[in-house]
Amino acid sequence: MYRQKRHTQRTILTAAVAALVPLAAACGTEKAGGSSSAEPAAPLTGIRWSVDSVTVDGTTHRAPSDAHVTLDDGGRSEGSYGCNTFSARTDVDGDRIRLSDAMSTEMACDDKPMAFENTLARTLTDGDALKAEVNDDRLTLTTDDGATVRLTRSEDAPLHGTKWTVTTPATGSRAHLTFDKDKGTVSGSLGCNEVNARATVRDGRITLGAPAATRMMCEDSLMAGERTLMKLFDGTVEYRIDHRTLTLTSENGTSVRALAAQ
Repeated sequence: MYRQKRHTQRTILTAAVAALVPLAAACGTEKAGGSSSAEPAAPLTGIRWSVDSVTVDGTTHRAPSDAHVTLDDGGRSEGSYGCNTFSARTDVDGDRIRLSDAMSTEMACDDKPMAFENTLARTLTDGDALKAEVNDDRLTLTTDDGATVRLTRSEDAPLHGTKWTVTTPATGSRAHLTFDKDKGTVSGSLGCNEVNARATVRDGRITLGAPAATRMMCEDSLMAGERTLMKLFDGTVEYRIDHRTLTLTSENGTSVRALAAQ
């Protein structure tokens, strides 16, 4: 009886050890044939990141306000170096991201630091893998030689309470609109005349009432812009906000673009 009990205990112990072997292998940090990449603590793709600075060889270069990048795990990313826009092939592997085969515009912007553009382009898109670290709304991209790009998550400007300066049609930045959520109205300037109307926002659409506007006459270029803007009213428009850009599209095909005032 005693010998049978010891044999049973040895059988149970052997089975337990055998069961633990695959579990121990699964808990390892390396896969067969290579090491696994750690996942970043928070998502980094599908987000517009504003570039704050680039540090290369111990020197930090501050970014112009328009520098940004939207990383995409679907194969392409896009952004702006501050003046010129770019797109690049994108490969994401855990906390490593690689931007390569970049294509960009070739404008010269007098009010933008072109030296910064070159530094950012080399650091971001020369094809080297970048280690990504996300901390709340901050993203740091680091190259193997220690260069870093620091970015901050960008939020879309709110529709309500923002002064939207119309850029299309052209009115010399004199036309602007502001939506008031509490009052349910939109008010502003059409470029020459002041305007006010009811505005009901629901499901990506804005129903605009009949406009109440002043009746001044201005130069022809402003009046042409006003006539275009007036086509938005007394109907429903679709709206879309991309960071600081608002696009309004009416049922009659009129399209208006505006920028959030800084």
